[in-house]
Amino acid sequence: MTEMVFGATPARVGDPILPRWWRTIDRWSLACVLGLFAIGLLLGLAASVPLAEKNSLPQFYYVSRQALFGGVALVVMLLFSMLSPKQVRRLGVTGFAVALLLLLALPFVGDDHGKGAIRWLSIGGLSLQPSEFLKPGFVAICAWFMASAQEVGGPPGRAYSAVLAVVVVVMLALQPDFGQASLVLFSWIVMYFIAGAPMLLLICMVVMAVFGGIFAYGASDHVARRIDGFLASEVDPRTQLGYATNAIQEGGFFGVGVGEGSVKWSLPDAHTDFIIAVAAEEYGFIMVMVIIALYSTIVIRSLSRLLRERDPFTRIAGTGLACAFGVQALINMGVAVRLLPAKGMTLPFISYGGSSLVASGIALGMLLALTRSRPQGEIADVLGRNR
Repeated sequence: MTEMVFGATPARVGDPILPRWWRTIDRWSLACVLGLFAIGLLLGLAASVPLAEKNSLPQFYYVSRQALFGGVALVVMLLFSMLSPKQVRRLGVTGFAVALLLLLALPFVGDDHGKGAIRWLSIGGLSLQPSEFLKPGFVAICAWFMASAQEVGGPPGRAYSAVLAVVVVVMLALQPDFGQASLVLFSWIVMYFIAGAPMLLLICMVVMAVFGGIFAYGASDHVARRIDGFLASEVDPRTQLGYATNAIQEGGFFGVGVGEGSVKWSLPDAHTDFIIAVAAEEYGFIMVMVIIALYSTIVIRSLSRLLRERDPFTRIAGTGLACAFGVQALINMGVAVRLLPAKGMTLPFISYGGSSLVASGIALGMLLALTRSRPQGEIADVLGRNR
């Protein structure tokens, strides 16, 4: 039976790595990532100058740092995209172990940077957010567990992944970082569904998540304030949501003009959590739709290529990475337009932040590696392994 191949021309044995990589990579997704990074630099020029002046720093201090970290992120992404699925799994598991140890160290050596949640480690003048690096590793190790459960005589991988998910979510919630905890739980539920979990169990998990949210509302003043602000009939114009809402309304279809926006002078997080408000005000609805189209293209193309993937680990891990990437962008933009409560989550490849940029580079590099076109093997061999 002939060898089954999807996508671009398959790799041939003995090919140099770069030509083989170029033939097998999803070039549309790669182009979209580069487009997001370019838009991030463009918006950073507008959004970060007021903060630099406020902190008595050079005008383009934050933009230059974003370019530096973004360059590192792109290099890391390209290097990861050249890996095989087995190498992605090994590095993902190793990275998860390191990030988990750093997360455990936060209560003792962490810093809150004045935001009320201990999420950062200060290392040599740089701030590192372990939870950002934990996400791609978490997807890799859970996908490994779930894939191993599908082997004949394999371990109870789904149960292992469930225990790990509970541990990670609780650790993140205790910081408190309910945004990242929700994203981790969402990615696990998606992977569990792809791995063949019964629908009743997934419904139970959703119910548990709802009760967890209710408990968090009653136990944390920080969470209660955000949810109360989201549910309020009117938005206080002096809050971040108020400034962002007004900026989006002012932008209209074409925006007020490059450099003419005012929200960047009012919002302390205009260059990070609310950068989409800057885009909407200065460049209008058209720019927002371009950004949404770029994210949608990456997610949809990745999922469409994974639909034809036969390797369980590749299929489960790729789906988890693609959905986590898309949902993080959705949450960030949903908060800005008041469709969701404030979460404190960055917009991948666009928001300022070293940890966010590099971690996004790792996650997208892993996703590009898993969605590369490769020989799928003879169908008889695949059926024989599943007996």
